Amino acid sequence: MKLLIKKLNENAVVPRRQTEFSAGYDLSACCGEPITVRAGQTVKVHTGVSMEIDGDKNTVGLIYARSGLATKFGIAPANCVGVIDWDYRGEVIVALHNSSENDFVINHGERIAQLVLAPVFTPDVDIVDELSDTARGAGGFGSTNK
Repeated sequence: MKLLIKKLNENAVVPRRQTEFSAGYDLSACCGEPITVRAGQTVKVHTGVSMEIDGDKNTVGLIYARSGLATKFGIAPANCVGVIDWDYRGEVIVALHNSSENDFVINHGERIAQLVLAPVFTPDVDIVDELSDTARGAGGFGSTNK
């Protein structure tokens, strides 16, 4: 399997893993001027790249927060986890939300999120009258007292 990256902007930063065992490829902002994400605001940040997961059509790209930005500054993907379907070939754009009370400035080349590749399971859907029984059954939120 290969991750194919197309630079849509000559100044775009190619996603890369920071260490040998990093699960995610850091995505970086590609912007001509700094972007201010005001407190409580969501902005779409361009990366200047598009991608293709070559070799396995049952793979998805998931966009997660960078832990440092999320925990220190409240900056994380607005939809919690972004999904890049296998057949999407447009620019990777990250919707970032500022959940803090302070404005945050994003500069060109700054690492803003991480891309993790994961397998996808797409079983056929069958309509049934009954589901198998389990010890938990239909117990929902808090039903296991944990």
